[in-house]
Amino acid sequence: MKKLYGFDAYVQSVGVMNDLEIDGFAIAVCEEIGVPLSRHRSRSFTELEEEGETLSGFDLIVALSPASQRRALELTRLYHLTVEYWPIMDPTGLGETREAKLNAYRQTRDQIYQQLKGKWGAA
Repeated sequence: MKKLYGFDAYVQSVGVMNDLEIDGFAIAVCEEIGVPLSRHRSRSFTELEEEGETLSGFDLIVALSPASQRRALELTRLYHLTVEYWPIMDPTGLGETREAKLNAYRQTRDQIYQQLKGKWGAA
């Protein structure tokens, strides 16, 4: 999102859980398109709010998994904001070889990119 639209939109990335390091395959395939993830860290919805961000301050939550959609809907039931679910392929555990794994992650990366362009247009 930030790569495509810069500061035209305020974006934060959170997940259902925050106990995972950013996946090395995700880092590798995002670097291929100039998106650095190596310094990115995983945060939960709870951590986001603990850091001073209130969910009511956002217009849209994009959920990339059914679990994150459920959690977002649960947390925002009293707020006037939209929760969208984008059915993006989960590449974890796919592929036997390094190249096959990278290809699965590339497919996921490209699905997200296409969803962004479909929603907000080309940069």
